[in-house]
Amino acid sequence: MLQKLGLRSTGTFCSGAAPLRRVAMIKSSRGALRVEARSYAAGVGLFATKAGMMSFFTADGLCVPATVVALEAGNVVTMVKTDETDGYNAVQTGYKIVAERKVKKPELGHLKKAGCEPMKHLREWKLKDKKTVSSFTPGQKLEVTEMFKEGDFIDIAGITIGKGFQGTVKRWGHKRGAMTHGSKSHREHGSIGASTTPGRVFPGLKMAGHMGAERRTAKHNQILKIDAARKAIVVKGSLPGKTGTVLELSPAKLVGTNC
Repeated sequence: MLQKLGLRSTGTFCSGAAPLRRVAMIKSSRGALRVEARSYAAGVGLFATKAGMMSFFTADGLCVPATVVALEAGNVVTMVKTDETDGYNAVQTGYKIVAERKVKKPELGHLKKAGCEPMKHLREWKLKDKKTVSSFTPGQKLEVTEMFKEGDFIDIAGITIGKGFQGTVKRWGHKRGAMTHGSKSHREHGSIGASTTPGRVFPGLKMAGHMGAERRTAKHNQILKIDAARKAIVVKGSLPGKTGTVLELSPAKLVGTNC
């Protein structure tokens, strides 16, 4: 994907907090009263696709690792929710335009109502401020130059690379057994508990199992460069997932400031 953007993995550019959760009683005109735990976003964000990593040279001459994310077709407001209609304030956006046959009928009707093309991914950005929500309208195109600027710090969420079924050495970093002197437990787990007392395996014990393919958020990553012509953003550091992973970019949460 880097080649499609006109970039190389060895190419260069030159450039001059945990979410707060609460339990809310929600009563909307579209449904019954319900209770849900919810976290708020610091602001409306964008979808992007991970294109790969590269070296980035700052104005000071420092070489830092960076990830390039591509902005594919989409990032359109598909729905605006308010306290009066849904019990909370949110802006729903869509990403990655696809053929109609790849979208389910109810979702296709929902997108057509907003005047949007069929899109593969939908996401809500829940906000506290009603005024911010009211500034968006269904069908509005979100431009990266209007949402972010170089030097901003953002939170980026995505699905990590799947590793399949792995043992405890790789999955949890356990030490291995002796490799010589007749040892028969090189990379085995070892004891998982006593037999008589407690006579069971405690919940949460670190054992072999499925590794990766989990949603993770890389917090407080700095935007190094925005290339509007190539529809790409260069972000400092590594990000979740592999090439082609769809990421969610949102303003960084600063506890006590914007969340």
